Amino acid sequence: MNPAKSVPNPGKGKEDRIDRPKTFGEQIVLEQTMPQAKPAASSPFFSMGKATHKVPKRMYSINREKLLTALRNDIDNDSNSDDSVDDYVIYLEGGRATTRYDSDHEPVFRQESYFHYLFGVREPDYSGAIYVKSGKTVLFAPNLPSEFATIMGSIPTNEDIRNTYEVDEVLFTEDVEGALVDFCRNNDNNNNNNKVLVMKGRNSDSGNEYLPPTFNNNENILVDNLILFPILAECRVQKSQMELDLIRYCTEITSFAHVFTMKHMKPGMMEYQGESLFRHYVYYNFGARNVGYTSICGCGPSAAVLHYGHAGAPNDRQLQDGDMCLFDMGAEYFCYGSDITCSFPTNLNCKFLPKQRTVYEGVLNAQRRVIGMLKPGVSWLDCHKAAEEEIIKALIELNVVILPPESSHTVEELVDMRLGGVFMPHGLGHFIGIDTHDVGGYLPGNPDRSSQSGLRSLRTARTVKKDMTLTIEPGCYFIDHLIDEALAEGSKLQPFLNKDVINKYYRGFGGVRLEDVVVITEDTCENYTLCPRTVDEVEAVMAGGKWPPLIDTDVSLKRKRLTSTIPSLPFSSTPV
Repeated sequence: MNPAKSVPNPGKGKEDRIDRPKTFGEQIVLEQTMPQAKPAASSPFFSMGKATHKVPKRMYSINREKLLTALRNDIDNDSNSDDSVDDYVIYLEGGRATTRYDSDHEPVFRQESYFHYLFGVREPDYSGAIYVKSGKTVLFAPNLPSEFATIMGSIPTNEDIRNTYEVDEVLFTEDVEGALVDFCRNNDNNNNNNKVLVMKGRNSDSGNEYLPPTFNNNENILVDNLILFPILAECRVQKSQMELDLIRYCTEITSFAHVFTMKHMKPGMMEYQGESLFRHYVYYNFGARNVGYTSICGCGPSAAVLHYGHAGAPNDRQLQDGDMCLFDMGAEYFCYGSDITCSFPTNLNCKFLPKQRTVYEGVLNAQRRVIGMLKPGVSWLDCHKAAEEEIIKALIELNVVILPPESSHTVEELVDMRLGGVFMPHGLGHFIGIDTHDVGGYLPGNPDRSSQSGLRSLRTARTVKKDMTLTIEPGCYFIDHLIDEALAEGSKLQPFLNKDVINKYYRGFGGVRLEDVVVITEDTCENYTLCPRTVDEVEAVMAGGKWPPLIDTDVSLKRKRLTSTIPSLPFSSTPV
């Protein structure tokens, strides 16, 4: 398109939808129609400029206020709390600048997630304190030498930092221990009866422990490492409206990047070219420099590897005519991210093969069923089992799963026998926010992790609440070692599997996964993902059709903004 041509008003009609771009680098500007997505011009914000999303600075102070309210309530209502403590201060350390092994190469820094949640600081080597009674917020910044400016640019003053991050005071990091000692001594009576709250706890997804900071002057800094972790983690589970706006933005730009990528994938291309197209699109058009996780671009048998794309398998297979592709990619913007998976056929006629279609529709039916169930109070474990039921029904249709004539088993009983875990060996989804697998899955007071096959992979077993954001990602995969175990002599699952059909048609098939980001609302859920999902939608997009559509033909997916969020025609084009 000629860059000088005037830009039509988005939403006028069919001509404004995204057709196959003329170049890989065509710029798309997302038309935001939600009023809260754009803060008032007078409201301070962070952004990457131009039409990128404006992140209100107020979002971080709201997060701090939420934490303080939760802490005060917990301390006031806990009969085991220490009555001798007059006041508390929260102390967190941000991420540290690192180099690659013993070299001086500095990877692009990404802030530690809890620290980002409370302060929004982009730079490394900061720490922060929040005084519980007063709410006063202090940042501790590194005292950089003057020569730093030669390499990294001008050094902000403490007043600059205070204004940028809207805190009450900024000191240097060498002042941390002095400030904490003064606080613990409680200058009013010079007694050590104030405490410092620090983080200590285990991430239920990684198994890694968040370790508390260490102080040189320990005897005068009274530390509590029990109170803070579960409360701060729980604060991150239900999102504020500003966080929801940001997650929606990440999800919508991720959706259109998936469509852009799908349109260009053809037999003979390499998987990594799909990853490259996606990353270019979200950064060039929407300022998303980072992605939330390693991109998974599995085609053919690679699609059965759940976290394909790692260093040992770097999306390096060539697409073959007839392959099923599974692309799992998500943009990250100001540390918040999205996580979307699309599965689609790559063949010259842009159509699903019959067996691909049946597997795909089984996974889509699982997604539809869960979306229909979700509302406050519903068990995530029940949602997972419902998804497995729909996938088993599709496998029965394919004669992969059989119900012998002498058997009286139902689909529900096959789920309880854990047959679903053979074909969907991961959990239904996860919380999403600042981390792709966001925190809070198994905090105290919530259901424990199951020990059963498939169910033990669930990243949470909680009942859902309003303003939780989760992914729904049912999948069906043909993974050799899991199938071999289920077919082994003595396996209770063996009578229900058709060995001949599996060996003849589904070894090397790969897999299908569909993953959407949803938010739990007052009495249902809303799907932030705006990708093609029905078979007709996918085939139309693969054939070069326009997206998004003028009419939503599957309202059961609850894509509320599908026909109202329209990328405008580009101002300019830049080839890859």
